[in-house]
Amino acid sequence: MREFNIGAKIKKLRLSKKLTLQAVAKETGFSPALISQIENNNVSPPIATLSRIAKFFDVKIGLFFTEDEEECRYEVVRSHERKVIHRVISKAGTSQGYSYESLSFHKQNKKMEPFLLSITEKALEENTYSHDGEEFLFVIKGTAELMLDDKRIILEEGDCVYFDSSLKHRLLSEDGTEVKVLAVVTR
Repeated sequence: MREFNIGAKIKKLRLSKKLTLQAVAKETGFSPALISQIENNNVSPPIATLSRIAKFFDVKIGLFFTEDEEECRYEVVRSHERKVIHRVISKAGTSQGYSYESLSFHKQNKKMEPFLLSITEKALEENTYSHDGEEFLFVIKGTAELMLDDKRIILEEGDCVYFDSSLKHRLLSEDGTEVKVLAVVTR
């Protein structure tokens, strides 16, 4: 598995539009410090943050996981080729207890983004996220707790949920043990 550098792509987008960190922060609702940390790969943003940044720059979230290759009509991603995003950190600077792998990064201009989420600990913060699009989650391993607006839903292995991503949401390990989830997100 290889880690993919998304910070450089975000910085390239910002500089190509001749925008300051402050301008991007103001429009996305994040702090200039957080945008800088993301660009310098000191912080790996959650999918919801990437979605908001992609929307601001009017690009698909998949751009952050692509290599400069020709457009293809299909792709095969071998398990050792997945793009891994580690050390996902919150705005407060604390670990959020999960990482994710992009399962499709060659195919451009797609309508959905599949990820494999690995939740390895019970997060101390229970902040929620929202973004445009829809989301599908399928629990492969473990027991997850989904915070969805004001509800808490327990999802066991084999359970799945489909929801409007504009709802405030957060996926947690129900008991602090490892959870693996297939997540498919649309823009």
